[in-house]
Amino acid sequence: MSLLLSPFVSIFSYALQPIAPFTWFGLGISSLDVLAAFRLCLILRQIREDLHRKHVKVHGHNLVEARSFSRSLLTTLTVVFGGEAMTGPFLLVPPSFMVNGVATTLYTVIQAIVDGLPSVPEFSFEMEFPLSFFDGFSRAYLLCNLIPPAVTANSSVVLANSPWTLLVTSFITANGGFFLTNLMSFMNPTPIGIQTPPELQAYGWTTVDLWCAPLITGLYALLTHAQPFWADMHTVLSEMMGGGAQGKPVEALDPETARALCAVILAGMFATRTVKNFSVSSDIGKTVERKSKEMKEKTQ
Repeated sequence: MSLLLSPFVSIFSYALQPIAPFTWFGLGISSLDVLAAFRLCLILRQIREDLHRKHVKVHGHNLVEARSFSRSLLTTLTVVFGGEAMTGPFLLVPPSFMVNGVATTLYTVIQAIVDGLPSVPEFSFEMEFPLSFFDGFSRAYLLCNLIPPAVTANSSVVLANSPWTLLVTSFITANGGFFLTNLMSFMNPTPIGIQTPPELQAYGWTTVDLWCAPLITGLYALLTHAQPFWADMHTVLSEMMGGGAQGKPVEALDPETARALCAVILAGMFATRTVKNFSVSSDIGKTVERKSKEMKEKTQ
């Protein structure tokens, strides 16, 4: 497995190296950090503009608010830090934006650049499919490197050794920001108001982003023995599948290889979702076009 995943381990190693000009000021910002920030700011603008087009098409310009950089920035920062702010008090850990302003500044600058672009492309399969692989790698870094230490390195032994705390923290931290922005309708072109987030609507629980967070964090913890529970679970599973000696502990996988495996799995999930979503949209469009043609023929 290590041999098969070595190219992906190398990609991570390269992408996580601090880059200039940030290194000139002693900042450890990597190319993955910058690209992930651009990707998030871009997709949030695409969502806002898509919602704007749909609203105007149905309701005209009724209740449409003028675009505001401060609202766009608040939306982005809520997505980035909202989940962390929700879990921080329960983990007795201050959220990162209260300790260090580097990430906040980075997202502010990139948001200003993205908002300053004359236009951005609409969602399309040709654009989203290749980016789904990048999303797999950036999400793996979040779920394997950024979120778990808040639990596994916690000053409370009870929290640090609790697998349930690890999974719940991953679930809320990864999804809490989008939940809050949808709840407060930050991305809608209309005035801010409370609405039902997609996660709480029918079949909202099937959203890939929702359940992949605890799944991937749990897999990473299982492979690396992040907590005593996962080490024991790894041994039990190996014995059940005939891959380990009876009563002998299974060795943990090194963190870089485990993270690479998680990235490959996530990339596969996101690519499959993209194919499914755009194929469904295409089928619906073809059906509507066919029905419209049939109606025209009947009226002639």
